Amino acid sequence: MRIAIVGATGNVGTALLRKLATEGGHELVGIARRAPDPGGAPYERATWHAVDIGSPNGVAALRSAFEGCDAVVHLAWVIQPNHRQGELHRINVEGSWQVFEAAAEAGVKHLVYASSVGAYSPGPKDERVDESWPTGGLHTSHYSRQKAAVERILDRFESEHPDIAVARLRPGLIFQSGQASEVGRYFLGRFIPQEIARARVPFLPMPSSMVFQAVHAEDAADAYAKVLAARAKGAFNVAAEPVLNPTTFPPVLGAKKSVPLPGAALRALVWLSWKLRIQRTDPGWIDMALQVPIMDTRRARAELGWEPRRSSQEAVTAVLGGMQEAAGVSASAALRPGDQKADS
Repeated sequence: MRIAIVGATGNVGTALLRKLATEGGHELVGIARRAPDPGGAPYERATWHAVDIGSPNGVAALRSAFEGCDAVVHLAWVIQPNHRQGELHRINVEGSWQVFEAAAEAGVKHLVYASSVGAYSPGPKDERVDESWPTGGLHTSHYSRQKAAVERILDRFESEHPDIAVARLRPGLIFQSGQASEVGRYFLGRFIPQEIARARVPFLPMPSSMVFQAVHAEDAADAYAKVLAARAKGAFNVAAEPVLNPTTFPPVLGAKKSVPLPGAALRALVWLSWKLRIQRTDPGWIDMALQVPIMDTRRARAELGWEPRRSSQEAVTAVLGGMQEAAGVSASAALRPGDQKADS
């Protein structure tokens, strides 16, 4: 199978390249704004095209890259510079539309899109929702708004191209050790050292409604590979167990227990430090942790035969361990190890 992966040097893209290369029998096409260094694993297994998916000639460049492909996996997404949301919209929303249009023009018959739990409208934390839950997003989060906007674009695309099998995966937070330096650059910033991951506190201040899900990048990649193998279509929730909450999350950080912290107080602190550019996490990420629903992943398990090999706690531990060592993937511009300089 000839498979094009858009955003192939990123967190999930790197894991998916590794997974598909291990399976064998695939011709892989990698697409990224900046091609990886030649010869670096696992990128040497793919033919590369450097494309800015949001550029005016994006459709033409992507169509050329997609020629002869059986499937396109669209993973590309940027979260910085989050003080310039017009730039994020150009790449994430307009760029996604160009990916979909180029796939149709190139005659691709299977399109797989990386949506997110962040696309969902606010929902319950004490019960699980399936893939039919509304994807209206949260208006206070640029990430959520844009993920929801692309869901609407994809709805229209599906109705206009019934001959193309369209799948969308909605994972929780995706972690692995190789993305540790990227996490530091995009969520901490130059004033907060990655070594903060070594800090251990006996009690973790945490809102009682901060309940969320995570999955290891290798397990997310396995879900994408299974969708490709089955030529599956429709939406699939993807997350590992357990759900992370004030009971299950503190031990991951070495804390004995959590202590209640008002969600409004946490949001205000994050907003002020983000506004002053002390750190790069905008308050929309707090809103998502407090408001998005808990997903039911039974469809992925039943229809794809997908089972995560690592717990959600192991996924978080992996990235924290990587941050302690400033880990990364040297051949990838997105995942390069080391410095925390990035546009904000």
